[in-house]
Amino acid sequence: MTVILTPSGPELRLLVSLASWTWPGTSPDGREVAHILITHNPPFTGPDAAEAVEARMRRLSDSLGGLANSRAPVRELARCLQVVGGQVLMSFPGTARKLRLPTRRPWAELVARNSEAVLLLGLDPLPQTAYAARIDTYLDDALAADRLLFGRARIR
Repeated sequence: MTVILTPSGPELRLLVSLASWTWPGTSPDGREVAHILITHNPPFTGPDAAEAVEARMRRLSDSLGGLANSRAPVRELARCLQVVGGQVLMSFPGTARKLRLPTRRPWAELVARNSEAVLLLGLDPLPQTAYAARIDTYLDDALAADRLLFGRARIR
């Protein structure tokens, strides 16, 4: 008899390869909201690497409660944000590892004040070294190609 154990959360190798950015913005109703973009760094080798990483990113989405594409209503995700002093940490169900988000004090205060942030999960790679103009282009291209998943991440 063979038993295959499937981990309940995202794989550690994906979590350590995530890239993230944060910024304040405005919602359609004019409220100030915090945004989080999470992508993965480009894979180094292998012809099937992009497909494998996309599958892992979709599994990451599922572990958070399932993010929506741009044409669906934005879903409220599991309570996965934690504000500790001036830092904001994101946890993933099924793993003890937390992602420390890049923050500035006003952004962390916005997350604490609103008790949530808009999470954008990019299915295509973007290196952590990307600068603001490259991130804007990435967001425009990913939105047009329906390669972004959206959710509302809440504070625990």
